[in-house]
Amino acid sequence: MTILALGINHKTASVGLREKVAFVEPKRQLAFEQIQARNLAESVVILSTCNRTELYFHQPDVPPQEDHPENLAWREQCFEWFADIHQLEHSELQQCIYFKQNMDAACHLMSVACGLDSLILGEPQILGQVKQAFQESEIFYQKQGKTVSTNLSRLFQKTFATAKRVRSETEIGASAVSVAYAACGLARQIFDSFSQLRFLLVGAGETIELVARYLVQHGAKNIMVANRTHIRAEMLAEKLNTPMQILSLSALQLGLNQADVVISSTGSPDVLITQAMVEKAQKARHFDPMLLIDIAVPRDIDETAGELDGVYAYSVDDLQNIIQQNLAQRQQAAEQAREIVREEAKDFFAWLKQQQSSNLIKHYRQSAESIRLELLEKALNALQQGQESEKVLNELSYKLTNQLLHVPTQALQSMAKNGNAKALQSFSQALKLDQDQSAYIK
Repeated sequence: MTILALGINHKTASVGLREKVAFVEPKRQLAFEQIQARNLAESVVILSTCNRTELYFHQPDVPPQEDHPENLAWREQCFEWFADIHQLEHSELQQCIYFKQNMDAACHLMSVACGLDSLILGEPQILGQVKQAFQESEIFYQKQGKTVSTNLSRLFQKTFATAKRVRSETEIGASAVSVAYAACGLARQIFDSFSQLRFLLVGAGETIELVARYLVQHGAKNIMVANRTHIRAEMLAEKLNTPMQILSLSALQLGLNQADVVISSTGSPDVLITQAMVEKAQKARHFDPMLLIDIAVPRDIDETAGELDGVYAYSVDDLQNIIQQNLAQRQQAAEQAREIVREEAKDFFAWLKQQQSSNLIKHYRQSAESIRLELLEKALNALQQGQESEKVLNELSYKLTNQLLHVPTQALQSMAKNGNAKALQSFSQALKLDQDQSAYIK
């Protein structure tokens, strides 16, 4: 039995190549169908995000040894299929694709789900994407009247539990490591609650969208958005399904006069908020504390605005220092998380070995029972035909012994022929034989 992870990610491939190998619909469904038709796996889970495309195959018919000819051939078949479905040259993929099997594959999947392999260390979104990938696999196999294989399903359930444990036992996701979240985290350090604060967001691009999303998630109810184009600001409000007061850039002073927190991120080449504008706003606000966070490069807010009484001003450089400190904290937490991943992966394979052992015993007993029933039927027929009972019983016991011992005897002969003393000793101990096996070793 082999579990194989085949993939490309932000560490191994450019954005252009990652876009080419993405499994968007209907290509995802086609992939499931082709993998099934070509018998590449009993079950597969396809994880496809902007930063990675990975497939997790479970193939019980392939030996787990990576250098085994059947294993090598199967891995090559998976690679060729991957290149074919994306219509890419093998040479274009060869340097970017990676393969991980069994324990390495399990550790990799758990690391991915915990955010340890992400572009931003510890980011939480990837866990939801892994869960969605597994659910899509479940839906496909259910439509086929099947289920995801027990072993692969168990691996993913173990992965989800591991990610939950990492989040609860480490600080991997506790510190902000993006400019947008660092800006909001800074606001939380200065103000106890967002619910009573008035926010002014200047700009309506991706960074401001992340800021707005964070603010809404943490209870902000009074948000103004000032942007050069009215429609972009309206689209932001619609996307977050949150009422926002929309202002033009010419009405910035009106927003400043009301705002407790100003976060700005535009592409303007000129300063939009001058010291005089902030001073005027402070007079209108009766000099209540005001936080100015300028994420823009070049600056949107005059750097001298922070010299005014009651004004706390931070630039993108200040935020980068916070981010670097937080990244160092996440790196420490990541070491704890990796230890948890190793522990949980070992636990999964201990379960897997026990499962395989149980299956092996079950099959061996079924085989023995089949032999017994076959010989018993022949013996009963012989008795019904009038043959002597003693002769029938002797023949039954002789044939039963011979057939049950045939395979173990062949195994013993093979061990002796190959000089496998360790295997002979284990076999001898298992059968509780006292004879010294060294005589059989040449």
